[in-house]
Amino acid sequence: MFRGCAARIQWMAMRPFPLLVALGLFGAGFACAAADAGALKPWPGGATPPLALKDLRGRSHTLDDYRGRVVVLNFWASWCEPCRDEMPAMQHLKDRLAGRPFALIAVNMGEGAGRVQRFLDMMPIDYTVLLDPDMSVSKRWQVRLLPYSFVLDRGHRIRYYAVGEVDWNDPAVASSIDALINEP
Repeated sequence: MFRGCAARIQWMAMRPFPLLVALGLFGAGFACAAADAGALKPWPGGATPPLALKDLRGRSHTLDDYRGRVVVLNFWASWCEPCRDEMPAMQHLKDRLAGRPFALIAVNMGEGAGRVQRFLDMMPIDYTVLLDPDMSVSKRWQVRLLPYSFVLDRGHRIRYYAVGEVDWNDPAVASSIDALINEP
């Protein structure tokens, strides 16, 4: 139930205290995932923050590159067990939606390219992985727990979010994403 919280505590334990305070991740900003962690929840509102990051080959990606597609944007780290656990289901989701206006983007939070590449060499996924080594994008998106996912409609408005591991094979999750893909 609190796997996301445990991942956050582990992440925080690896960071110096001044960094945690500067990022707003200590004190009032520290919150653990609730019992419904991992469920897609309707987005309460607010504009979609910008996204401009590079992949492992150094190519730049922005949300505009994915215009017209529903996007699942997942923030993760290689040390985060729930992040690793949901990756096969995310790959299955991408495979199931092949040929449809859909994109899956995984943003690695705070790790270097070498470490991410070594991890991906052992994890058989073929969706887009972007790097946020200084966590500036993660901070703009207000990601405070891992994994943290957003589902954006074809106009790139955030429609859903999830804190914690998501079962991307769950029929309710699939139905929500299919409905966005089928919207005019």
